[in-house]
Amino acid sequence: MDMVEELKEADQGFAPINGAANEMQQEDNMQGQMEEFLGPQAEYNEEEEERKYYRRKRLGVIKNVLAASIGAMIMYSVYMGLLQLQLILHYDMTYREVKYSNLGLEDIDRKMLRGINVTPIVGLLYTPILIRFLGTKWMMFLASGIYAFFVSTNYWERYYTLVPSAVAIGVAIVPLWASLGNYITRMAQQYYEYANYKEEHVQEQKKIPKGACHKYIIIFQSVFSVIFHLSFVFAELPMTIILKECILDNNHILINVKNCGAEISGVVPGFNTTVLKFLPQSMNLIIGESVLMGFAFLSMIIFLVLCGAAYRPTEEIDLRSIGWGNIFQLPFKHLRDYRIRLLCPFFIYSGFEVLFAITGLTLSYGVCTLGLQKLWLLIVVYGLSCSVFSILSLCLLRLPRWVCLAGGATVHLMLLVVLMVFSPTPQNLAYEVPLLVITILWGLGTALNKTGVSTLLGILYAEEKERLDFVFTIYHWLQAIAIFVVYLWSEMPMRAKLAIMLATLLLACYCYWLMERRLAKNERHRLPRIPRPKHKVKGYRYLEDGNSDESDSERSEEDDEKDEEEIEAEEQLANESEAEDMEAERQDPGAQGADSLRARRKRPENHQQREDDAHLMEGRK
Repeated sequence: MDMVEELKEADQGFAPINGAANEMQQEDNMQGQMEEFLGPQAEYNEEEEERKYYRRKRLGVIKNVLAASIGAMIMYSVYMGLLQLQLILHYDMTYREVKYSNLGLEDIDRKMLRGINVTPIVGLLYTPILIRFLGTKWMMFLASGIYAFFVSTNYWERYYTLVPSAVAIGVAIVPLWASLGNYITRMAQQYYEYANYKEEHVQEQKKIPKGACHKYIIIFQSVFSVIFHLSFVFAELPMTIILKECILDNNHILINVKNCGAEISGVVPGFNTTVLKFLPQSMNLIIGESVLMGFAFLSMIIFLVLCGAAYRPTEEIDLRSIGWGNIFQLPFKHLRDYRIRLLCPFFIYSGFEVLFAITGLTLSYGVCTLGLQKLWLLIVVYGLSCSVFSILSLCLLRLPRWVCLAGGATVHLMLLVVLMVFSPTPQNLAYEVPLLVITILWGLGTALNKTGVSTLLGILYAEEKERLDFVFTIYHWLQAIAIFVVYLWSEMPMRAKLAIMLATLLLACYCYWLMERRLAKNERHRLPRIPRPKHKVKGYRYLEDGNSDESDSERSEEDDEKDEEEIEAEEQLANESEAEDMEAERQDPGAQGADSLRARRKRPENHQQREDDAHLMEGRK
């Protein structure tokens, strides 16, 4: 019995020791698991994960380019399709008399077109401010909303709905296109940064080396042009679906038309004021406008959801912080750059040729000869040729940059000469093939000119991302002025219109040759200085080390006091250095060198003393 009791007592003595050992073993196991979980993983490859991250970033940039191109294409398909449908219906006398007898739709249409074409003239005054205030992405979204508003006003066709919406369209045209040009170029710059993320200048967010992102600009501008020009094709769907069966034949519409092409004055003189056999059903018009409204909202959603930001948040803060007065002045100051001045004739011709293709070529030559039933065919062929031939701008990846603009100008130059002597007879279908060939070639020239100008601007200012919005604003502002001139000359003789376009094209070619020659000689261009950002808002990037309980007013007062003290100290230092220099001139050269060396040593000491005093004052406060 005594031995049993002794064994029990021994077991009770060893039990705490075993429990403590088990607890220590469990702690060691948990610590080992934690170290294994928190320590470096054998399967984790940091370089591979970084490569995957920047690959996703590059795919996001491609998504942004496609989304902006598709959104712009849908928006302009809706806008041009609805405008064409509206103008044809309002032109028909029967529709006006039956639906709106006392409303005066012709007068409303004239004022509406005036609002669309005249308002962009003042676009240079507000476009940079809007883009800097809203941001590039939000400017595109706002402009798409204005186009959707224009579509919605067609549910209730009145003066107080159609004319204000047309004026709003005119206000939004220049900011929209300046934002699109800026956005596509910025995406090319971002793609370069994500593709070369290991480069030192990319990691430090320094300026891109010259010519580094040119190939991405060429590719992205070509993709945008290919997709956008399909808007001319889809814009003909409302007319072909709703009005195709309602249009009268050529014997009635063109009965009073005597001449076409180069021999006429105006658009189509003698065109019949009745073009519809019967009026389309109101329900069909409402359904068609509702479908267009849905696509307008779709373009807004694409810009809002699928398009990413063009700049980093800190970059947008910097862009706004240079002062609104400077933002207002900088587009005018950029005209000092001889590259922009010498490209201005090409900007103007770009506006001439696009609107002439829609009004002059398709109406005065095409509809006047083939009839209104062939209008959709001419515009579809023009849009397809513009879209397909925009791919040719990719040749700039291998060829010099002047090839694109020179090729488009050569094609248009030959066509303008041909059109000045081409006068087809009305109601003659034998001219259908020649007119389609001319339309295809005009689309070729348009594709090369449009894509060439946008690509050239992106290449010239690829390293100056803070100037892109100003440059594209000047381009599209001059283009809008040219469109307004085309609107004014609608009643002029056709040969006078063609002569003006021919002279503008020749001047544009000469100025472009002059610009390339001056660049080849390495002649310096004059760029306006962009002021450094003045950050009045203390964002997360601009927080200073100091008292966090300090109010903004106290900080601003202290900042003003510091600025005044620094200015006074700098003036005092400048006066002292001038006095020392004058004394040194009176002395011998050896003493002069010693004094100047002493003055140079004294300056950093004074500067360090001012910094120490400033830190001491902050500590006391």
